[in-house]
Amino acid sequence: MREFRKANLNDIDGIWEILKSSISKRKLEGSDQWQDGYPNLQVVEKDLIKNAGFVLVVDSEIAGYIALMINDEPAYEKIKGTWISNQDYVVFHRLAVSENFIGKGMAGIILEEVEVFAGQNNINSIRADTNYDNDTMLHLFDKHNYSFRGIVEMRKSPRKAFEKTLI
Repeated sequence: MREFRKANLNDIDGIWEILKSSISKRKLEGSDQWQDGYPNLQVVEKDLIKNAGFVLVVDSEIAGYIALMINDEPAYEKIKGTWISNQDYVVFHRLAVSENFIGKGMAGIILEEVEVFAGQNNINSIRADTNYDNDTMLHLFDKHNYSFRGIVEMRKSPRKAFEKTLI
């Protein structure tokens, strides 16, 4: 059984284990992404307090995590490029999948749920960014028809910004 739902404080340990594993994986791959103390447990706590944290649960186990917000990414106002839409948007951050579910399509399922979330909120634009060297995320953006829109600065680092419109 599979469920995508808002995360709660009871989920925090499982979420943090997934994120720690993803941070280690990025390091092993030689990436600079997530190697500066971000994300951390306090970031996850803030996600949950803001009702922005979501989990994909498969057979009672947290398979993945993502933070979803609406119109809440100040860095996107200073894009070196252009967004497709100037209307409301869903932004996602901290997409991570449990080691137990890597290679089973969970990230794609989460991205599909992001589209459902956007639709439920009458929003037709989804935005996100990633590091230049995050090949997994770049592949996901391509596979799920996100368009490269330009460069944004996140924590003093340039990132590739993407957008998908749902109409």
